[in-house]
Amino acid sequence: MEIEKKSFEIIKGELGDEFVSSYPADALPLLCRVIHTTADFSYRDTLTITDGAVEKAREAIRRGLPIITDTTMAASGINKTAAGKFGIEVHCFIGDEDVKEAAKESGMTRSAVSAEKAARLYPECIYAVGNAPTALMRLYELIEEKKIRPALIIGVPVGFVNVVEAKELILRTDIPAIVARGRKGGSNIAAAICNALLYEAGGR
Repeated sequence: MEIEKKSFEIIKGELGDEFVSSYPADALPLLCRVIHTTADFSYRDTLTITDGAVEKAREAIRRGLPIITDTTMAASGINKTAAGKFGIEVHCFIGDEDVKEAAKESGMTRSAVSAEKAARLYPECIYAVGNAPTALMRLYELIEEKKIRPALIIGVPVGFVNVVEAKELILRTDIPAIVARGRKGGSNIAAAICNALLYEAGGR
């Protein structure tokens, strides 16, 4: 904890007093944790948090809504003790046999099929995507079809194919969202944002 505290002090120092004082206070812990996870200060310019998203996330966490992730790595990185304080379950469907079969039959990616499964089981949830742009694209379609209504979407997939476009699709919706614009991101970023939200909701 002391090392983490010192790290956050360094991060805020490098961001600069003017930036820190002007950045939304409820969003600053998210940005700092993302930078802490990556040592990449470019997130200062690319991390996009829609109006009211942090407060909506707090409400969802206090209600105990489940967190759905697109990868087992993201799910593993979420602090289960912090989630458990609110009765929150963390799910990833990517390895489920029914998802594998449906993906094989439909020709869709398992990430996209996982989004469909989430729509059936948990139409109201926090959905965190750190790897698969196809998950974000299918989420967008399901939102348009009124089959899912996440309380929050964390859209931070990393890569080169359809990544930028998928993130921008999510920002077109009226769903509260935290998105890392551009190519950068990853499952570790998705988990870091979830943890930052959980810690803040828990008073850490």
